[in-house]
Amino acid sequence: MMDPQIADDCRDEKVADLLEQAGLRGEFDLIPLEGGANNKVFRVDLPETRLLYKEYFKHPDDPRNRLRNEFSFIHFAWHNGIRALPMPLAQDPEGHCALFQFIPGRKLEPREVTRDRAQEALRFFQQVNEFKDQTDADMIPQASEACYTTADHCACVERRLARLEKIEHASDLDKDAATLVRTHLLPMWKEIRTNVTKQCRRLKTAEDVPLIQKDHCLSPSDFGFHNALLTPEGAVKFIDFEYAGWDDPAKTVCDFFCQPEKPVPNANFEMFARGVASDLSAPEMHLERFRLLLPVYRMKWCCIMLNDFLPAGASRRQFAKGEASCIERKQTQLAKARRALDDLQNASRLAG
Repeated sequence: MMDPQIADDCRDEKVADLLEQAGLRGEFDLIPLEGGANNKVFRVDLPETRLLYKEYFKHPDDPRNRLRNEFSFIHFAWHNGIRALPMPLAQDPEGHCALFQFIPGRKLEPREVTRDRAQEALRFFQQVNEFKDQTDADMIPQASEACYTTADHCACVERRLARLEKIEHASDLDKDAATLVRTHLLPMWKEIRTNVTKQCRRLKTAEDVPLIQKDHCLSPSDFGFHNALLTPEGAVKFIDFEYAGWDDPAKTVCDFFCQPEKPVPNANFEMFARGVASDLSAPEMHLERFRLLLPVYRMKWCCIMLNDFLPAGASRRQFAKGEASCIERKQTQLAKARRALDDLQNASRLAG
């Protein structure tokens, strides 16, 4: 393990290089910030301004290029006049770090996730996609786990479940997670998968037919109010786009209503879904797809909540938070997964 002092010196050098790239110089202080679950984040205090410095996680079992996806998406949006996200300032691809505008603000409380806020998020998504036909949009990579067929969406969940079936029984907590996967997630997934096939037959839609190119979207990905700040002026600014890129709008809609940290009330689903579908080639068909895939994504998020029980997920949290918080984090995530699964089972019973 690198000596902490050496690590700090290396970080200072990286920040100084990024500041120079952004046309800034001078003494600075680095203040660690709480909240980053995947990366290390610091406020950079300069005499006349504050910036944000971000170090991105890398792991052999996680090939995502988080820096590339985030910086390219933010640069594209900012270049096209969208201001509901931080200004990109400089990046170092080899050093896996970047510099952004610092946005003062706080996380929203659950009670503040209102219909008006959901409409703000919808407007942000629509603003970005107003420019998706521009040639520079081709420089934006595919989103993390981008899917363009119903079969691909389902296969993504199946891959996650297959990984979770291999949870090592290193502790009683790990055994509890493995039991939840075996006795609850897998049987529930079998029901959902069967229903997807039935609904596709009813709609006369083949599971392996890809979404047409013109209906692909630029997705913020992992989109929701867990990745947003409320500024002192009362505006919402969106942050954390490390999974962003080209994707199926169905995934954007479903993820928006599945993320557990700052849940968006289900009463807003039709409004948000119709707003996204309105700009697509066949709005009613896309609405049917969004509804069809919502249970698939609820299951996917049950799997995501258990990532800490996998080697790459545990390493990512340790990189961002330190080793001491890992056990407590596992306990929290297991409880969240159980609640989400209960909600999914209740919704399935009501639908049936």
